[in-house]
Amino acid sequence: MSITTDFEIQSDKDIRYIGAAHGDSGAGYYTVLELHRWLQDLADDASSTGDDLMDITKDTPSDKSFDTIINLINGFNIDDTAAEHLYGGSIIQGGGSTTIYDGVQIIANAGCFTEIVQNGAIISNDFWNNTPFGGSNIGLNPDSSAGISHRFMVKVRSAGSDIDGRRLIFQTREWGKTYSEFRIGGGTSRGVNSVPLQFADDLNNTTLAATVSGWAGITNTEGFRAIDVDNNSTPENYYSEWNKDTFTINQFYERMKWLTRRGSASTIYGINGELFRGITHEITVDGPTGTFSAVEGVSWSGGTGRMLAINSTTAATKMWIQLLTGVAPTDNQVITGGTSSATATVNVTVTDRTLSFPFCGVSTGSALIGSYGFGMEALDLSATDKVFDLTNTQRQAPNYVTFTVNGLVSGEDTVLVGPADGGSLDLNQFVLNGALSGAAVTAVVVTGAIPSDTPATGTIRILRANGAYSKHSYTSWATSTFTIGSTDFSSNNAANGTNCFISYIDKVAAATSESFTAIYVANRDLFIRVRDGGASPIKTFESTGVLGSGGGSATAVRTSDA
Repeated sequence: MSITTDFEIQSDKDIRYIGAAHGDSGAGYYTVLELHRWLQDLADDASSTGDDLMDITKDTPSDKSFDTIINLINGFNIDDTAAEHLYGGSIIQGGGSTTIYDGVQIIANAGCFTEIVQNGAIISNDFWNNTPFGGSNIGLNPDSSAGISHRFMVKVRSAGSDIDGRRLIFQTREWGKTYSEFRIGGGTSRGVNSVPLQFADDLNNTTLAATVSGWAGITNTEGFRAIDVDNNSTPENYYSEWNKDTFTINQFYERMKWLTRRGSASTIYGINGELFRGITHEITVDGPTGTFSAVEGVSWSGGTGRMLAINSTTAATKMWIQLLTGVAPTDNQVITGGTSSATATVNVTVTDRTLSFPFCGVSTGSALIGSYGFGMEALDLSATDKVFDLTNTQRQAPNYVTFTVNGLVSGEDTVLVGPADGGSLDLNQFVLNGALSGAAVTAVVVTGAIPSDTPATGTIRILRANGAYSKHSYTSWATSTFTIGSTDFSSNNAANGTNCFISYIDKVAAATSESFTAIYVANRDLFIRVRDGGASPIKTFESTGVLGSGGGSATAVRTSDA
């Protein structure tokens, strides 16, 4: 087909596409220069022919500024349908006071499914992602030799007003592929706007989407969060605290991709997952009034955003947002909460923050390299993971390791794991530094420092006056002191210098395996004892094991003692 048969010029100066639809045989696509040449060729005719009401007596229909910038003048115009069949530049109507379509070329691998975010929403009519008739890849007007997957125009001015300042976000969010984004934040230019995107297989995203959709145990606590990732007793601040449940770190990464994939129906921080990007700006504020919500929409003169975190809802000095429309606020502008109506004033500093795609960061397959401000529960991170707090400081977790005792019978087996000394249970891992004799003892002080690989909470055994080792749960420890629940030692005391040890596992089995988690410092020798004198009695199982840099395990041998 040709432009002569695919377009017509109507008596009211409407230039309209009348050819085949996208994907059908004969669908026509032409450069803006070809449109101009066709119009000028008709304009010099002595008389009009067919459905093109154009000849030497008519007003001049178009003017060429450059080969890629065509002005339709004297009332001549195209509509959105016609624009879908033109590429390679801009079409300006009404002298720029009414409508502008700007050209775009996507630089990406063939088949790149491209979404465009305009004015805070996905453009629903993504005609550019059609597959040309007879083609094998989506993308209109590709030029594979130049690495171009799409060429088309986008309407950026309508009814005399720029649409969100002609700002556009181009993104790829195809399941199984790399995610990427390119933002035109200063407004599109006349002519052709080049947009580089990534579109390649993601080797760390191979699980079926239907499977990942069921991983609902992965959850998030939204808003400003204090988390001691590096276990230095000084929490850092993040805008999230994700719980990866029982999943691996790479499975967690896939879940993050699933939440924000093309077509997502999920909501993150009150934003559809397909539009969620993470923190775009960190804003220093002062003069707060009212009480902000932990997470809410915010606005200012010239823009809107979603507040993802604030360091105080009543006395804020820092706010972190995702920009939605317009431009970021500037010094002395007032930011207003959309739900709370609270306000704060920008205090000079607004910092652009680098985004990651997907928003959580990058997976190596076995570790996460997190994005700015993205936080997870401390125990969900390994020593190989890296996260960045809201000061953009890299943080790494200690090496949390787990020791597991397998081969248990739930509800019957009693399991004891403690320190080992030459193949036996080390009953004097510690000695008490001060007698326990009060009626409400909460502090157990030992001689020497408590090892740094001691679990944050757990149980200890203390030798009492009656010769028994009583079990006590501790809720915390520091230096040489365990904090226990209030306990009466007045009638059965524990003398100064008597034995005390950590019982790393000390319970009736509640499952077929029991475990504890600790920070790896150095190899620790452990003593394991399993007994069952109940319905299916076994001979006492005793063994030793090692808690190493990769954790450790032991399996109870069940020798019947019926």
